[in-house]
Amino acid sequence: MESQGAAAAAAPLLSKLPPAPEERQGAGGKASSSLARKVWEESKKLGEVVGPAVFMNLVFSSMNIVSQSFSGHLGDLELAAFSMANTVIDGFNFAMLLGMASALETLCGQAYGARQYHMLGIYMQRSWLILLSFAVLLSPMYVFSGRLLAALGQPAELSRAAGSVAVYFLPAHFMYAALLPVMTFLQCQLKNWVTAAAAAAVFAVHVAATWLLVSCLGLGIFGVAMAFNLSWITLAVLLVAYALGGGCPDTWSGFSTAAFVDLKEFVMLSASSGVMVCLENWYYRILLFLTGFMKNAELSVDALSICMSLSSLELMIHMGFLAGTGVRVANELGAANGQGAKFATIVSTTTSFLISIFASLLALIFHDKLAMIFSSSKAVIDAVDGISVLLAVTILLNGIQPVLSGVAIGSGWQGLVAYVNIGSYYLIGVPLGVLLGWGFNYGVPGVWAGMIGGTMMQTLILALITLRCDWNEEVLARGTYLLAQGPVGRA
Repeated sequence: MESQGAAAAAAPLLSKLPPAPEERQGAGGKASSSLARKVWEESKKLGEVVGPAVFMNLVFSSMNIVSQSFSGHLGDLELAAFSMANTVIDGFNFAMLLGMASALETLCGQAYGARQYHMLGIYMQRSWLILLSFAVLLSPMYVFSGRLLAALGQPAELSRAAGSVAVYFLPAHFMYAALLPVMTFLQCQLKNWVTAAAAAAVFAVHVAATWLLVSCLGLGIFGVAMAFNLSWITLAVLLVAYALGGGCPDTWSGFSTAAFVDLKEFVMLSASSGVMVCLENWYYRILLFLTGFMKNAELSVDALSICMSLSSLELMIHMGFLAGTGVRVANELGAANGQGAKFATIVSTTTSFLISIFASLLALIFHDKLAMIFSSSKAVIDAVDGISVLLAVTILLNGIQPVLSGVAIGSGWQGLVAYVNIGSYYLIGVPLGVLLGWGFNYGVPGVWAGMIGGTMMQTLILALITLRCDWNEEVLARGTYLLAQGPVGRA
């Protein structure tokens, strides 16, 4: 009892009390005198995470493009099989593990802000334990993916080919469980540049390995999958070696039995985080799936795929803001600075939204030329032109929704947001899309408009939650948790 009291008294949060008014007017007066300067300083802090995060998103997307390009040159079946295995099977599991790893972003970010540096290593070890356990539970999906795809109505030949390829993704699947926690561990310490540099090196490895295994050794689609595995394994090895090999002396002090403490609470936060991300990830995949049942489905899918590709490319910028906002909000809450978390939210949301306004205007200005990058078919170009307004609205929402999700992650609201996503996406968005698409015969535009309605509802609810948030209460809630964790890492 006495040792806990002593530990609590020594905890960093208690030394982070707001300064007295006289102190604010003195030493802090210059720093707060100019709003423009405060915005600039906050923007620089955001940029330390956002810039490398956007770069990493582009690299990972480029790796997929390289793999798909080599697959496409092997044949239509090979391209379809790789895309099905990569997007549906591996994509489903990756989204789940990525979401679960975001729990680490909440806890590591707040611990780093509270200067409880020893806890970052403990949290990462807990995340490894949980993600590796879930990776084992999810692995049968790869083994039985052929039967699963056939049961979902996919053609028999495609199901067999995709099932054969999917098994080769298993090594990468387990690497995700090792890689994602260490990426988040580094990100919360503002060391995203390490991951960005490693990703750039791995991209070169990926291109060379794919060329060697496919073009030189003639291993076909399995060579593409093997190169994919090699790239992710290389990235995981590089980052784990950096984190554990002396690159993070303040936050990594070795393996500890403390990682096995409070696992239940960690599992609950990880599970709710995984559900939150998966519900978002699957939402627009459902949109593509639904369009396949429409008349002239090939044209509908082509037009929608082009719009989704353009939206996803622009979304990479805002996913960088999601990462940056999550880190900044968590850091400020951990440092007992509720107003700092609020200010970080305002700056990030405003900046991201201004970017989306610009991109949305470009989509409207070049509405009749957007599809020319992907297709020379007049029918496809006209179809994309017909739904370009919906693309512009989607891009506009891209500027707000991911940032608010970042606020939720930084604040630890994943469980609440999971319920919001269920209601907004699946009880409003999907039924509304089906009603407009088939009930009112609006086709693809109707389905997409309905699902945009679901996204708007989710964005409005998250905005309301954020606006009504009592940041001082959030500081107290986070402070209580961090104080309780204080003695663990030092035992």
